[in-house]
Amino acid sequence: NKVETFVGSFASEVDAARKLVKNEGDVAKTEVKDQLGELQKFAASGKTLTDLTKKASPSVFFVSTVDGSGAPSVGSAFVVFADTQQSFLLTSFTTIAAATQKPAPAVTLRKQGQDDLKATVFTWDEARDLALLTVPKPGLPALPWVPTGEQPGLGDRLFALSGLGSGGSSVTQGSVADISADGLQHDTPVGPQSQGGPLLDSEGRVVAVASRRYSPVGFSTDAVWFAPLIRMSCEKVLRCPNGAKPTGG
Repeated sequence: NKVETFVGSFASEVDAARKLVKNEGDVAKTEVKDQLGELQKFAASGKTLTDLTKKASPSVFFVSTVDGSGAPSVGSAFVVFADTQQSFLLTSFTTIAAATQKPAPAVTLRKQGQDDLKATVFTWDEARDLALLTVPKPGLPALPWVPTGEQPGLGDRLFALSGLGSGGSSVTQGSVADISADGLQHDTPVGPQSQGGPLLDSEGRVVAVASRRYSPVGFSTDAVWFAPLIRMSCEKVLRCPNGAKPTGG
């Protein structure tokens, strides 16, 4: 009787064991996927960088002008909005500071494979190292901004995009060290060619503006950079109705 009972229940016990193994396997796959997602944020792959650069590159330009002494002054700029007559780009005040005076030197936007664009300095915020340029070319694609109220967390990856590179742009990566009302602290390398360019999150959204001079705490460091958050540009340089990103209107 015991043998018969064991044999009769064997099939159902095997099925139960199979279901248990499958459930545990599904849970393990989910945990691995979550961990890989966190790892991907920390160390972006070459494909991630390539895709990010390809997506954002049409909106980022190399800025070339001269400083007050006539020496070359360079940086990057990115499109924030455009209408049917012109496009508007954010950049670093440091790069175009001489162009806020008269006589103003020429400010040129360059993109590999395209004609140079002559830019005009529209507004600026020296304290936050921000400036707004206009170019007489309508419809340039604007980069998306991180939504209002959504900010990166400590350790999240950041990508600084420059308008200078063999493919029309280049990218460096780092991470968030701190974030406050004064801006973003990060360790993403920012060279002269990158200042004024966008600091992007892993989804290609603008979080802040790369700067080599912005220093809300009163001192600078070579290891960690400070950057004004993108919506700080709405306080003086741009008009952002109801906290939204700027539009042509």
